[in-house]
Amino acid sequence: MANVHPKRSGLPFSVYISEKQGRHDVRVKVAAGPKALPFVASVALRPTIEVVEGNLSPADFELVRRWIELNRDVIIGYWDRTIEDTVDALTALKPLPKG
Repeated sequence: MANVHPKRSGLPFSVYISEKQGRHDVRVKVAAGPKALPFVASVALRPTIEVVEGNLSPADFELVRRWIELNRDVIIGYWDRTIEDTVDALTALKPLPKG
């Protein structure tokens, strides 16, 4: 499990990626701000990127959606454990470009 800080993601809030958990498919949890907690939303990646728990403003959802698209393979690889090491996953993540 890994909290991805804004310095690493380029997002204005922390996100959380994890290995497979529970019965649901791959998700990214979104924090209210730069600290890891509290989470305000859970975003599914498959079959489409959508908020499945909590709420995000349209602007925040668009930022998360763009970041997920940029890092989809890494997030899914970490979930599926084809990327086994948390450091490897964090290193492979790309920050959202500014602007």
